[in-house]
Amino acid sequence: MTKQPEHPAAPEVSAQVTAAEISRLAGVTRATVSNWRRRHADFPSPAGGTDSSPLYDLAAVRTWLAGRGYKGKVSPLEELRTLLRLSAHGRSAAARLLPFVLAQRRRPDLFEAVDALSDDDVAVRAQVSVHKLPAPPGARFDDVAYTASDASLLRAVLSCIDAGQTQGAVDALAERELEDEAASGAYVTPGPLADLMARLLGAATPRSPYPGRVFDPACGSGALLLAAARQGAQHLYGQDLVPVQARRSLIHLGLEAPDSSADIRVEDSLRADAFADLTAEGVLCNPPYGDRDWGHDELAYDPRWAYGVPPRGDSELAWVQHALAHITPGAFAVVLLPPAAATRSLSRRIRAELIRAGALRAVISLPGGVAPPLHIGLHVWILQRPELAAPEHQSVLCVEGSALASSEGKPVAHPLRTSAGARTVGRDGLVAAAWGTLSEGVLRYWTSYVTDPSGFEDVPGQARAVPVVDLLDDLVDVTPARNIRTTAAAADPVAVAEQAGRLRRELAQAADALAASARQEDWLAAGAQARQWRTATLADLTRGGALTIHRAGPPSSRERDTPPPAEFVNRPVLSGRDLATGQRAVADPETLVPHTTAIVAEGDVLLAEIRTDSGTKARVADEQDNGAVIGRGVRLIRPDPKRLDAWFLAGFLSAEDNLNSASVGTSSLHIDPSRLRVPLLPLEEQRRYGEAFRHLHTLQQAARRATELAVLMPKALTDGLTSGTLLPPSPNGSDRTGPTQPAS
Repeated sequence: MTKQPEHPAAPEVSAQVTAAEISRLAGVTRATVSNWRRRHADFPSPAGGTDSSPLYDLAAVRTWLAGRGYKGKVSPLEELRTLLRLSAHGRSAAARLLPFVLAQRRRPDLFEAVDALSDDDVAVRAQVSVHKLPAPPGARFDDVAYTASDASLLRAVLSCIDAGQTQGAVDALAERELEDEAASGAYVTPGPLADLMARLLGAATPRSPYPGRVFDPACGSGALLLAAARQGAQHLYGQDLVPVQARRSLIHLGLEAPDSSADIRVEDSLRADAFADLTAEGVLCNPPYGDRDWGHDELAYDPRWAYGVPPRGDSELAWVQHALAHITPGAFAVVLLPPAAATRSLSRRIRAELIRAGALRAVISLPGGVAPPLHIGLHVWILQRPELAAPEHQSVLCVEGSALASSEGKPVAHPLRTSAGARTVGRDGLVAAAWGTLSEGVLRYWTSYVTDPSGFEDVPGQARAVPVVDLLDDLVDVTPARNIRTTAAAADPVAVAEQAGRLRRELAQAADALAASARQEDWLAAGAQARQWRTATLADLTRGGALTIHRAGPPSSRERDTPPPAEFVNRPVLSGRDLATGQRAVADPETLVPHTTAIVAEGDVLLAEIRTDSGTKARVADEQDNGAVIGRGVRLIRPDPKRLDAWFLAGFLSAEDNLNSASVGTSSLHIDPSRLRVPLLPLEEQRRYGEAFRHLHTLQQAARRATELAVLMPKALTDGLTSGTLLPPSPNGSDRTGPTQPAS
């Protein structure tokens, strides 16, 4: 690792924060902070800044917030981020603190009574613990130095670790260092995608152990190497141009894969290959995209370009050949690339050589939104370094991932965001159920193909073993969508007609149901003026015993290593995204069941915690929801049926004005249910309102189903007509079957 510069102790100055930072500390909107400044005479006066951008003394602000019950609302991770922003040496301190996270995980006994330690003692103990870390190849920890000025940051890191936010602390430290780095084209690999790529590498040789030595020449945060370690890789090698990324990767691997050896180097992999003599058993890589300054001129005669010199404007195929140069003959590399690499005219000769040599084995397209950049659908290339005595490959597998990540075989607009049984995974915003469908489908096709390429059976619209001769045309375009047939070559016309008829009947039934739901007696005007009523907050109703509120709490550090209570195991988990998109909870063994949660009962009111522009805000649990457990992003409100009607409650909780007044946050709006208000009405009148709200919910569900079928049926009919399996209706209704004579 490169040596981190030492810094003198920061001068003792009072930290100052902006109004935006106060809102983050308190977990409220900036508008709320503005209201505090106007309404409360004791709100701290500006200590600096300008009239338009005032700054406030941090200690005074915290004292004021604590006096109004906001103490402790900020998470340890947000506290760490705030201190990093305010620290005089925030960026440099962030990189120096990364090894401390690993050291504290290995020696937690050093800080059992940290509150009783002076700042000097905290700094000395932290430095000693880091210096005792075993130094991996290419890294140094003995040059890391801490002073008393770092004590507040060190304490904040300890708080994150105690709260079970160790990985979050590593990411916060690294991201602070990266804020001013020019890292254009270098993207994070989300965990589910990293796991898929690592499993594809292992599935390439299903009868052999997982590759023992795995190399990532653009390792970033180490997500791909960590995924390989989880699959069984024992020796991990990585290189990255950005020093803090290399150190971040090393710390991640030390925390999550302590049984694997890690060798992470800092340098430009293409220009200064730190592993020039390494031939690993596998490569995983998510390289930078669109880099025109990758070393084209000085590397023109590099021996790695066995398939052709990459053009200046196509750095991606330089990374592909770099990966192939670092694996043993017969071994595989899995590389994530932008779709332009499959079709760019500048590189068609290199693609042709990769295909002729048998080095390109598969191209898998992914739906848009699975990984940055989110606006395009990336491709996964699976490559194999040719062996001299190996048989010649006659085809390349193409897989259309968007078709796999659909709901029960039905295409959806954003399959990894809105499919059935959706499940949110971490901060990536990805859906585990759709990821499971996509991953298992891709792995199934790849394993079947690599085991017996000649016997692979094509699946219309999803996968095809494309003959080499079909790819070696003027374009050499390996984009899956352009090489996969959408309909079977010999589809059964009778089966297609039956499917079309079934969809037509379902659409007609859905349209009738929608029309029936829309027919309702005229809604009555409340009079000359809108009705006024007294209201109570849910907090008031909770104190009065009219309802209880439940949520799924984050697991503590101790709970992370223990299974959840038996009563919550093997139950479907309902997430906030499920609720917002009108989906049901589906049992998923890969879903993390919260330790602190609640079991849904029929008649409970389910409320999504995060505001969305569309979708269900609150609804009443029915028989299908009964027995599920609530996951993150859901509040369960259990009313006393003798005092509150459930649908009345759900309807008023979904009101836009009500949600606006109860929303807190900045980048994403969270709903504080204790602030929501409902009218105080007699139970009989509540039931009248509740029946109306139930009817509107039924109308919304019918509209959603009719819209889905209105998309599916025309597509099925179009595919049938264009594939020759369906005939247009006869004008007079006769002669409905049989071929027509071609025009002369």
